[in-house]
Amino acid sequence: MAYGYGAPKMPVDQQFLWGIFSRVDKDRNGKISADELQTALANGSWNPFNPETVRLMISMFDRDKSGNITFDEFGALWKYVTDWQETFRSFDRDRSGRIDKGELQTALSTFGYRLSDRFYDLLIRKFDRTGQGTVAFDDFIQCCITVEMLTASFRRQDANRTGWVQLTYEQFLTLVFNCKST
Repeated sequence: MAYGYGAPKMPVDQQFLWGIFSRVDKDRNGKISADELQTALANGSWNPFNPETVRLMISMFDRDKSGNITFDEFGALWKYVTDWQETFRSFDRDRSGRIDKGELQTALSTFGYRLSDRFYDLLIRKFDRTGQGTVAFDDFIQCCITVEMLTASFRRQDANRTGWVQLTYEQFLTLVFNCKST
């Protein structure tokens, strides 16, 4: 729904969101594209937000499957990002603005994941775009969502909840490629 030039009549918290939405919607078409969202989001390191994280978030909140975020979809996305900021800050114990391996272990353990030390090394390598052995805010979101989505895909195969599944190679590929975050 395009809103034209003025903000529609809405409650105060919606007016606040409208102000943010309007600043992000640079071309004033009533929708936020991936490029507009990437430009608007801050990852704490003055670098552009990870395009894969932006793509993932748009796919999660784009209810009409337009490839863009409308104002109606924006409120949920805004809450999602601010909730992730709070989560990130709570696990960034040294206040570095980045999550190190130990902080990532604490975060994922808190979320209920029990993973090996070696796997955390793999996660850091996969989601550390700077090579510093740490993960920025946007990459932390992508890491956590990827683990969550892959876990959900695995659980659909693990009918007995044993933590073990037997798959053919093609079933494995189907499982991974059907996961939204990959």
